[in-house]
Amino acid sequence: MCGWSLKYFVLSISGQITNIDHTAYWQSYTASIYQPVLYHLVSIIVGGYIIYHGVIKGVEKYCKIMIPALFTLLIIAAIKALTLTGSEIGRNYFFELDLSTLFNAKIWLDGLSQSAWSTGAGWGLILTYSIYARKDDNIISNSFITGIGNNMASIIAGLAIIPTVFALSSNIPSAYEALDSGNQGLAFIIIPQLFIKMNGGTVFSGVFFLALFIAAISSLISMIELAVRIMIDFGFSRKNATLIICISAFFIGMPSAISIDIFNNQDWVWGLGLMLSGAFFTFAVIKIKTDTFIDDWLKPSRYVIIYKAIFKILFYICLPIEFVIMLGWWLWQSIQWNPSSWWNPLSIYGVGGVLLQWIIILLIGLIFNHKFVFMIKKNRN
Repeated sequence: MCGWSLKYFVLSISGQITNIDHTAYWQSYTASIYQPVLYHLVSIIVGGYIIYHGVIKGVEKYCKIMIPALFTLLIIAAIKALTLTGSEIGRNYFFELDLSTLFNAKIWLDGLSQSAWSTGAGWGLILTYSIYARKDDNIISNSFITGIGNNMASIIAGLAIIPTVFALSSNIPSAYEALDSGNQGLAFIIIPQLFIKMNGGTVFSGVFFLALFIAAISSLISMIELAVRIMIDFGFSRKNATLIICISAFFIGMPSAISIDIFNNQDWVWGLGLMLSGAFFTFAVIKIKTDTFIDDWLKPSRYVIIYKAIFKILFYICLPIEFVIMLGWWLWQSIQWNPSSWWNPLSIYGVGGVLLQWIIILLIGLIFNHKFVFMIKKNRN
């Protein structure tokens, strides 16, 4: 996603985006090798450069500049979208409340899944950054602000995209068709086609793809820091850890950069994998007991008993039930999509491929964990 966004930003600012057949170009670009790999490499270098300079001089400095820039770009795009003739149809569609859907289980499952993936809860990203938190930081309020900030960005992005689709589509049915084209089709085919129809469309196309690139890079540096921090904890220097992780990420990500089918498969497998990862965190908290888990950071107050009761309900009841239902739902959906080949490990959205890749990664993780623990014990002795 980082590489694709960067490529389309370059197309926008160079003016080329107005002179191409967007469907044919997207298919040609994703089927090629050189350019996707090049932009993938550039994205990894940008993310690695930020992480190499550490949390304060790297991540914190980046966030102070780029996160306000991201919100500014999104707000500019949203204001432009809302001022387009016909945008009110999209605005009403975006905020329309249909109370009957509150009883639709799929709506809730889709919403929970999107929230889990969007905030990176299953990655443990907040857990990684919490290492650098001060002792007097309020963990609950920081987590709350993180979720609110993420959802606010999503709402503003929705205001920039959906009213634009309805305002610039030839009719309402074509607008619905555009929204059903999937994330890739909407972002890299439909949106560019629509932007060039408006006054200053090239400029706003650049704004959109720059914002998309910044958002993608923000996620990328979190993922790199997660892996780098683990290696630092095992005794590697930040310099060596960043180098190893970035080189590994580049080569592991190459197949997805070259093949859209592999990308879709990895997005599917590890999107579901975030729920599995979140389940491991839940299991870890249950194993050490919730009281022990929160005693480290929960400040003494008269509400301690209430907080502890809430955490017990969350970790012993709500989170395990949520994991089972959400994972079961998505795997069941996959079987329905591929009733004759759901077991096939080579199928893009097959359950067999999901389970096989999970088993392989878990085995690799166990082997490396054993070796790292052995190294630590050896160094201590």
